[in-house]
Amino acid sequence: MQLSTVWFLLIGFLFSGYAILDGFDLGAGAVHLLVARNDAERRQVLNAIGPVWDGNEVWLIAGGGALFAAFPLVYATVFSGFYLAMVLLLGALILRAVSIEFRSMETARVWRLGWDVGFSLGSALAAVLFGVALGNVLRGIPIDADGAYRGGLVGLLNPFSVTIGILALGLAVLQGTSWLVLKTDGALQARARRAGVAAAVLVIVAWTGATGLAWTDASRVFDNFGNPLAWVGPLLTANGLLYMLMAFRLRQDGRAFLFSSLAVVGLAATAGTALYPNLLPAVNAARSLTVDNAHSSDLALAVMLVVAVIGMPIVLAYTSFIYWKFKGKVRLDGAGY
Repeated sequence: MQLSTVWFLLIGFLFSGYAILDGFDLGAGAVHLLVARNDAERRQVLNAIGPVWDGNEVWLIAGGGALFAAFPLVYATVFSGFYLAMVLLLGALILRAVSIEFRSMETARVWRLGWDVGFSLGSALAAVLFGVALGNVLRGIPIDADGAYRGGLVGLLNPFSVTIGILALGLAVLQGTSWLVLKTDGALQARARRAGVAAAVLVIVAWTGATGLAWTDASRVFDNFGNPLAWVGPLLTANGLLYMLMAFRLRQDGRAFLFSSLAVVGLAATAGTALYPNLLPAVNAARSLTVDNAHSSDLALAVMLVVAVIGMPIVLAYTSFIYWKFKGKVRLDGAGY
């Protein structure tokens, strides 16, 4: 296997980890105002993600850093061409972070409600923007002969990409509600469970709609699905959604979160299968940035792989320790949000 392909898989692993972990942060934020009806319940939502949300974002930073180091042409094209969209995404993530930290600084009802709205808005917008970005990557973007993106912000809002954005929001809410069901109890848990069922329906509808739109607007995503192994991702997603709904019904909260996470992995695998060997497909296929024409030198890839082999177990061990340390149901006290 080529080193560039190994790095394609490793970057996919990092972004999948981000989708699973920070996905439930974004999803919990998106439904914050819907499932939590009073100040105590909203504090429960915040404390359910409070010990881990900032650590979860390390996976996004690691994924972006790996993309920059392994495929610098792709990184340059994405961040220069999608500049306005990236600034908007960054603003949404900042709004979410500031809202989490500032909400409990004052006890005034208007103050807390304002930051609650900011938390929900920033979380939902970030999830949608991540999906829109992925949709445009899957669809293919206009790239000129110099490898530069030739389009605008409005051009990114096409039906296929917007549908993927809705799918991403539904998937984040699915993760977020599964996490809240696992971490809370009582009326808040019951409302989160109902919201999770609604999110699963939204994911199924958006996934079906995106597949239909792809036949006419992004047909190249089906090129690799002649291989039976390519169907592992879709089958994992379908089974994850089915068993998550069954786990909700049987009140098996841990299994519900596990199956929701497997659905995320399945969709990530499906997207990766649809992309490979491309990293950034172009409308003119000859100008696409692929694992073969956009990677760093083999020496750089080999050295970075050694660093990754050493560093990834540390990241996984740290992440596992934090989740073990803060396991169990949320209990409000003076030390929380």
